[in-house]
Amino acid sequence: MSPKPAVQLLMWRDCPSWEEALALLRDEMEAAGLDPRSLDVLEIRTDADAEQEEFVGSPTIRIDGRDLQPPGDEPVGLSCRVYRLRDGRVSPLPDRDDVRDTLRRAIHAGGP
Repeated sequence: MSPKPAVQLLMWRDCPSWEEALALLRDEMEAAGLDPRSLDVLEIRTDADAEQEEFVGSPTIRIDGRDLQPPGDEPVGLSCRVYRLRDGRVSPLPDRDDVRDTLRRAIHAGGP
């Protein structure tokens, strides 16, 4: 049995989409057989926090330390994040299918 993946939500309180991301992530964790209470929520409060965590916007989801959607050259800082959905649209939340698939890969392979 592989170890449970470490799931983390990094959020900035001034970004309105973090609460919806939290609910989405908890739902998908439960559907994947993971305990949603094991989710680590980290509030990014200052620019120094953002630098330390390499935070490119809220919400950021990391599974086993890897960003759900690698940000490329996005700047670090206190901002709202933009995700690209599978159909090409942009969204303040990641694609639910990306969350689901990444969690499943992490569970079955011991990492994302």
